[in-house]
Amino acid sequence: MFLTDRQLSNHQPESQMNTLARRVATLSLACSALVATTAAGGTTAFAAAPGASGGGTPASAPGFPALDPAALQAAIDIRPSDQAAGAIARVAEPGQLWRGSSGDTVTGRKVADNAHFHIGSISKTFESVVILQLAAEGRIDLDQSVQSYLPGLIPAGFAPITVRELLTMTSGLPDVFEGGPVLTADQQIAEHLQYRTFDDEIEGTLRPTGRPWPTAHFAPGTEQQYNSLGFRIGGALIEHITGRSYKDEVTSRILEPLHLDQTSVPEDDPTMPTPYLHGYLVNSQGQPVDVSEQGGDPSNMISTPADLDHFISALFKGELLPPAQLNEMFTLPTGPDGKVVPYADDSDCLNGGKPGPACFGAGLMAVPLPNGQTLWGKTGHDFGYANGMFATRDLSVRAVFSVSTTAANNGAPTALSNRLLEAVLAPQANGNPETRG
Repeated sequence: MFLTDRQLSNHQPESQMNTLARRVATLSLACSALVATTAAGGTTAFAAAPGASGGGTPASAPGFPALDPAALQAAIDIRPSDQAAGAIARVAEPGQLWRGSSGDTVTGRKVADNAHFHIGSISKTFESVVILQLAAEGRIDLDQSVQSYLPGLIPAGFAPITVRELLTMTSGLPDVFEGGPVLTADQQIAEHLQYRTFDDEIEGTLRPTGRPWPTAHFAPGTEQQYNSLGFRIGGALIEHITGRSYKDEVTSRILEPLHLDQTSVPEDDPTMPTPYLHGYLVNSQGQPVDVSEQGGDPSNMISTPADLDHFISALFKGELLPPAQLNEMFTLPTGPDGKVVPYADDSDCLNGGKPGPACFGAGLMAVPLPNGQTLWGKTGHDFGYANGMFATRDLSVRAVFSVSTTAANNGAPTALSNRLLEAVLAPQANGNPETRG
């Protein structure tokens, strides 16, 4: 399962909540990479992709075997150790499209294979597109400091941070609410409807009450470290430059032009559109509690597998950005020596199990595969949801997934992702569960 990011409570810092999840997730990604899903009497669909030639066996993508519906279905059969409540997934290669869903183990109902879900930090990719569009329009200079655009927002003790450094997570900023008290699962459940503005999160992180103000982790541009505060600041920058809300900009610049009718920026409306994948947190009694309706912040977004598939396809085809700005998303940050800057810890960009060079461009993560290809995309984590959106640069393979869990640790990776990865990259190795010992 690919997991990273999004603030789980207004007191519990993302750096504490998600570092372990990201570390385990990245290990899985580095081994292979793609989707995660689960099933309990669920549904699956396999068809020729739109525009594919009819008849015959679909051709596999370069470097990838053809999709095997039986192996994919076998991979998503739920097992007691999975601790998963339900999931949806969509995997495509040229001429092939597989859609799968599970049953919800809590409600006993089937999950629609194009159900809605909270996308978590996949919204960072949407935000990056908006900022890069503003850069293409000459309204934002990526090499200009954030402090020059938003004077006084960041305390004077921080060195100048460029807009590009926000997008590539090389700012050195602390993460959201870093250093704050850790909430119990019951406290998280009690506060899951709480909504916070960008200013609430920025001020609560950089100028906290009752504890020392944080300092920079490293000099801007010298290292990379996963950071959500930079994207809260980026959201505030969008609103300052345009004079409009984050919701209005994402809607008018991305959702409406691409006709992403099932994707929304709900702001402080917790209502979930139907059908939706239910998200759960596990309370201190070990019972799953439905937290599908939740607060969050202005960057919170809801979508479906089909809409995210359409989004990443259109993005990679150049339908949202000119070539120069699109290239920013696929460019890893480098230092004065021209080499990719190092990753600051061992939670994400691993190299043989050890900290390696940076692996995030502007809003996209690079994941090398054993066959020499690279996946680009983003993971996202909200209360009860663990999601991913990935594709090769040429769209030979693309995938979207969302998983809800019933694990007591509220969203740590399960074996489900690896099973589905095997089904995509080596379907024969995945095998049939009825024949395994």
